[in-house]
Amino acid sequence: MTPAINAAKKAKITFTVHEYEHDPAAPSFGIEAAEKLGVPPERVFKTLVVDAGGTLAVAVVPVLLKLDLKAAAKALGVKKAAMAEAKAVERTTGYVLGGVSPLGQKKRLPTILDDSARHCPTVFVSGGRRGLDIELAPADLAALTRAGFAPVAR
Repeated sequence: MTPAINAAKKAKITFTVHEYEHDPAAPSFGIEAAEKLGVPPERVFKTLVVDAGGTLAVAVVPVLLKLDLKAAAKALGVKKAAMAEAKAVERTTGYVLGGVSPLGQKKRLPTILDDSARHCPTVFVSGGRRGLDIELAPADLAALTRAGFAPVAR
């Protein structure tokens, strides 16, 4: 079990774990997950960590879209946001890149979830390692991460 799955179990929410054979040569972890799990990519979300004015924060956005850093900064209430350095991401979350989950991070970070998640019955996010996704309701994801919804993807 990963910290992400343990966090979902502890919260007693409804969720499903999906495993697949990760291909290290895959150009996109999220698109690979959608293809191998046979789900629309609009329901698969990636976890990105940003430096929001000196504080790390998490943005969860659909894998086919990009994070709008200006929109993220606005949603987080800071002037500017930039992608966080890989070492800082791994040290703070406890996960390796490509397997960063919004759940069960070592340090709870401010989190924003793209508005598009509201239109999905369930979403898929990293379960804490490459080749492992967790499917859950967007409302449960928001509650567990204390995330706000905002239009942060483009």
